[in-house]
Amino acid sequence: MHTQDEGGAPQVERLSQMLVHLVARHDGPRISILDLLTYMRERAHSALLILFALPNTLPGIPGTSAVLGVPLVYLTLQLALGRRPWLPAFIANRSLGREGLELVLARAHPWLARGERYLHPRLGWLTTPAVGRLLGVVMVGLSLVVLLPVPFGNMMPSLAIIFYSLGLMERDGLWVLAGAATSVVAVTVVAGVLWAVIRSAAFVLAGAFGAG
Repeated sequence: MHTQDEGGAPQVERLSQMLVHLVARHDGPRISILDLLTYMRERAHSALLILFALPNTLPGIPGTSAVLGVPLVYLTLQLALGRRPWLPAFIANRSLGREGLELVLARAHPWLARGERYLHPRLGWLTTPAVGRLLGVVMVGLSLVVLLPVPFGNMMPSLAIIFYSLGLMERDGLWVLAGAATSVVAVTVVAGVLWAVIRSAAFVLAGAFGAG
């Protein structure tokens, strides 16, 4: 989507602005994933990943990871394969509450707009198509982590996906490195939580069988 500056020259609308306008243009109580995909189609693959990952980084929409986690898996897989973004009907026809999505995007807008000011083309070797496909493989793993039923376990992987996507979209390798660092933290935290759950379950089972 394009806007015009004061001199009448066309400008590409920033992603933070598009996300706010996205919800405002819908009047119904729910917004389908197909509507989101259609609205963002003219933007890069990375913009779609940011759109579907962003609500998972903030509390406010119950069950967000279950609804948006599956599109993330599909989109990251297509990025890894070097294909254009596409979603099957059983995913595209799902929907989110308009008010909840509007609240989350409004809360995220200042942070995203602030981050956009620090996006600059640099370390270009980290944003080549070949590296993008490799990062797509990494993001497939992160998207699968988002789907795990781990309390708050979807926030850090989604944030890593956003960093990767911003870096690829703006050719900023520094943000790709930030995504890599966040990925390590995300995997470490989720692995720690899962290990604690497994140990607790093993302790309970051992106690139950021991008592018997």
